Amino acid sequence: MVFDAGGGGGGGSRAPSSGNPLHVILTAPFARQVAVGRWFTVFASLLILTASGATYIFSSYSRALKESLGYDQHTLNTVSFFKDLGANLGVISGLINEVTPPWLVLVIGAAMNLFGYLMVYLAVAGRTAPPPVWLVCLYIFVGSNSQSFANTGALVTTVKNFPETRGVVLGILKGFVGLSGAVYTQLYLAFYGDDAKSLILLIAWLPAAVSIVFVHTIRIMPYPRRRGGQETSSDPFFCFLYISIGLACYLLVMIVVQWQFAFSHTAYSCAAAALLIVLFLPLCVVIKQEYKIHRERDLDAAVHATDPPPTITIDHVQMSTTTTTTSKTETTTEQEQPSTPAPAEGSCMGKWVKTMFRPPARGDDYTILQALVSLDMLVLFVATICGVGGTLTAIDNMGQIGQSLGYPAKSINTFVSLISIWNYAGRVAAGFASETLLERYRLPRPLVLTGVLLLACAGHVLIALGVRHSLYASSVIIGFCFGAQWPLVYAIISEVFGLKFYSTLYNFGGMASPVGSYILNVLVTGRLYDAEADRQPGRGLTAGAGRDKVCLGVECFKRSFLIITAATVFGALVSLVLVYRTWSFYKGDIYARFRDGAGEGEDGGRLPVDQRQRRPAGEGVIAGQRQGGVTK
Repeated sequence: MVFDAGGGGGGGSRAPSSGNPLHVILTAPFARQVAVGRWFTVFASLLILTASGATYIFSSYSRALKESLGYDQHTLNTVSFFKDLGANLGVISGLINEVTPPWLVLVIGAAMNLFGYLMVYLAVAGRTAPPPVWLVCLYIFVGSNSQSFANTGALVTTVKNFPETRGVVLGILKGFVGLSGAVYTQLYLAFYGDDAKSLILLIAWLPAAVSIVFVHTIRIMPYPRRRGGQETSSDPFFCFLYISIGLACYLLVMIVVQWQFAFSHTAYSCAAAALLIVLFLPLCVVIKQEYKIHRERDLDAAVHATDPPPTITIDHVQMSTTTTTTSKTETTTEQEQPSTPAPAEGSCMGKWVKTMFRPPARGDDYTILQALVSLDMLVLFVATICGVGGTLTAIDNMGQIGQSLGYPAKSINTFVSLISIWNYAGRVAAGFASETLLERYRLPRPLVLTGVLLLACAGHVLIALGVRHSLYASSVIIGFCFGAQWPLVYAIISEVFGLKFYSTLYNFGGMASPVGSYILNVLVTGRLYDAEADRQPGRGLTAGAGRDKVCLGVECFKRSFLIITAATVFGALVSLVLVYRTWSFYKGDIYARFRDGAGEGEDGGRLPVDQRQRRPAGEGVIAGQRQGGVTK
């Protein structure tokens, strides 16, 4: 049997295997197989998402934005809110992705990224007249909203291509997004030197360029309908994990070395070149995996070419019975179809409205309206508002927190890089650990989310108390917890509400971030900071900044982060409600249908529970053979 559902090119034009792998790898048919294969989409997604995390380094250029445009802290936090709103308001990109191919979503995102951040750079660099605050908010909203298009086009597509290992997939891809802050720091030091304004220029053109290069690589592929094999093996994801760990260690070493020693521009360039080599190492994993697939397909083709025709006498009775049952089922279905009136054009939305309060069982495919009015989604949304909103407030204000506590500018850059690396560690650890705990012990993912929220409280308390040198530890905790929440939230959404409308539901889950950021960052932290700055004589204004208020001391952020701690504790308690509601669901085998093909409908969707239970014995096998390649 020749199985070609993975999209690997070749077919009859594939070069025959030989003793030397290079004789296969260096051929044009194999190069085409790699370029159109399932695993190359993962590599392309890794690079796209690594370049799409510009929103996480806002604190690196926020001071330049504040000083150039003369903003106070409340105004700066308002701009930061629109940055968070744009990064997480992905419903539009999700809806577009439901009806268009992923490449169009990536192209739109690239154009928005280039326009938005380029206009911000021109304003900060003084190349244009100082724009009003609302226009800067619009620019940064458009630029940061491109991140949701990159996530939707690349990450959602990869999850749909590997649904059985979605926790691992989300952990790896979100992990590379978490490293993007440290990656950007190294690249902009090599390209432009220590110039925060030029960092804005870098995040304007680099993500757009990467998305355009790989725009036709990202696409949804039919899920292989057979067990095992190299098409869907999770081993390469562990190789990607080891590479990402090496990348994180390299970045951490470079942060420490650059903090201790003064680097020349040549040294920064060499460090960036080594970084790019590590970033492209996953391509070696892709080539190795595609070579295994190539050998497996050739072996299958050779076996089926030399085997005699199948012996019917051995399983004649069983196959005849199964075929008869299948034929009866198909005949019954065909007879029933004429009696069912075809839905009228435009009635889809009406059907959704009628069934929005009658959701299917957990794990089946919810409609968008069914998911939005679900109590499970409401509970998850509130918990995410409290958890992500608090950690994101700490990340966005890390520059001002370090300044108020008397840390030098070099240490503040170190905090940003530490947050980026531990953001990666949290995403990868949460993705892999929750997948392992779910597989071995049936531990619900929402319970892991509760633990992450409680851990985040420790980082908030350290910032509130302002203990000497504690900001290093709080940067690690905040970065880890912020990163760990995202793969957990997105995996829970995919598991509870299904994958059919995951593009939209994924982005709806991300909308909790700007809501939490506005409440905790703008309304609480920004106002309390400015109020404390006004109480400090002689520190309210800085020279040449116009309205730039500077607050020094522990009191600047103490009350705001005590409030954030209380909100995070509340979010942890709310998440326990979701643990209780989904406990029995996670005790079952939620991925069984992706391993044996049972329960799958069109587009990888899940058939209703009653239809799966009425499936005659053996029908799934016969159907799988018809679709998997024997008949084809």
